[in-house]
Amino acid sequence: MARKSERKRDITQAAAFVAPMLLVLLTFTLFPIFYSLYLSFHKVNLVGNVSYQFVGLKNFINAITDERVMIALRNTLKYVAIVVPVQTVLALVLATVLNSGIRFQKTFRSLLFIPTLTSSSALTLIFMFIFSLNGPINSLLMKLNLLAAPINFLNDQNSVMGAIIVMNIWSTVPMFMTIYLSGLQDIDMAMYEAADIDGANMFQKWFKITVPQIAPVTNYVVMMGLISTFQLFDQPYIVSGGSGGPNNATLTLSLIIYQYAFRQFGTMGYASAIALLLTLVVFLISMVFRHFSSENVTGEGR
Repeated sequence: MARKSERKRDITQAAAFVAPMLLVLLTFTLFPIFYSLYLSFHKVNLVGNVSYQFVGLKNFINAITDERVMIALRNTLKYVAIVVPVQTVLALVLATVLNSGIRFQKTFRSLLFIPTLTSSSALTLIFMFIFSLNGPINSLLMKLNLLAAPINFLNDQNSVMGAIIVMNIWSTVPMFMTIYLSGLQDIDMAMYEAADIDGANMFQKWFKITVPQIAPVTNYVVMMGLISTFQLFDQPYIVSGGSGGPNNATLTLSLIIYQYAFRQFGTMGYASAIALLLTLVVFLISMVFRHFSSENVTGEGR
């Protein structure tokens, strides 16, 4: 009897500890997901007389045939294809350098980590000044006689996304560099000592020991990079004022979801359908990468 009462008390205490977290999970994660799924099959009016009109797969079909959605998808894929590989390689190279025992490496680590501590909005405004007509980039290029006249990078459809790419790489590399640093410190130094005895040079040790040993960390970094880059929103929103311009050059999937959800009445269901398609794209790409990366790890293990 005493055991039963004690067990009942433990279960009650456990439930009391778990309940707040479950409530937060249900309210801010699971409910929005299922509500968004419900909205994606309806034409929704949330202003005035709230109404839900079931339209089946119409929202998804319209999204696939919507030219602006396709432009947003191309812009997003281009951004992902450039940012993820570059930030991954740069983060690994910087981590390797800072883990090599150079002087003042702790100071360099702290300085390089500063961009991660700065808010995305502040960084965007700083880079908007850097790439402005009278900014440092134009001044430097003109002093080097590489430009005859300043370029308005942020109002040129051919260069505005490049400016956003540079800004995001600069701001995200330090975080992934820190992750790599933790992984590099777990590599057995005896492997490098054996390579030194065999006469391996610096590059051979990096490609034959460092890169393979750090593969699980690289998989994590790439997965996190994929997820974060597909959600690009704040920088294009600030740079373009929410329009995705010039000429849809900064229009991303997250930005077009925002436009349909909060700038146009009666299209919340359509925005939910695009959001689900974005989730599906991220999931499929992540699964494909996970499949090939796990095959490579298995092959190396053999």
